[in-house]
Amino acid sequence: MELAIVGSGDKVAVSEAVFGRDFRGDLVHQVVVAYRNAARAGTKAQKTRSEVSGTTKKSKKQKGGGARHGALTAPIFVGGGVTFAAKPRSFAQKVNRKMYRGAISSILSELVRQGRVTVVPSIGVDEPRTQALAAKLAALGVSRPLIVTEDADESLYLAARNLPYVEVRDAQGLDPVVLVGAESVVVTVDALKKIEEWLA
Repeated sequence: MELAIVGSGDKVAVSEAVFGRDFRGDLVHQVVVAYRNAARAGTKAQKTRSEVSGTTKKSKKQKGGGARHGALTAPIFVGGGVTFAAKPRSFAQKVNRKMYRGAISSILSELVRQGRVTVVPSIGVDEPRTQALAAKLAALGVSRPLIVTEDADESLYLAARNLPYVEVRDAQGLDPVVLVGAESVVVTVDALKKIEEWLA
């Protein structure tokens, strides 16, 4: 299949297996959830009734004092332990490399089908000025774009960081979460080839 290059009459040939595959919503969901879970710290910790500070001596006599109870470290008392206390744990889920690449290809294919991928020869700014980049994006007619380049460009990153909902990534920095959240994708020809080489 071929994708048109904006700003020139040329087209770039891309792999049907990468940019023309069927959308797998179940696979994309699984990979996105796993990716987000891997970013969780998992450091939440609470104390059980055996770990809180306090005596376990019976708080009052058995009869004549209302409710019968023992230690004040029980969960029903203020300052007592937590019934099902959270402990530090890992939220990581296993995702095979083939599944991960398949999900990325599935998302990219759906973006291409919906006409939300804009291929440009190159995109960059001579100096890190937000106004210059905003003018380029307005000329392309894209909103809330994810800009994908072959290599990280510091000037482009600095120019984009003050624009709301605009993100800059290099081809190696693509992930399923940022692709799913992008309203449109602006990708250079070189980055497109690098992505195709990665996912092929």
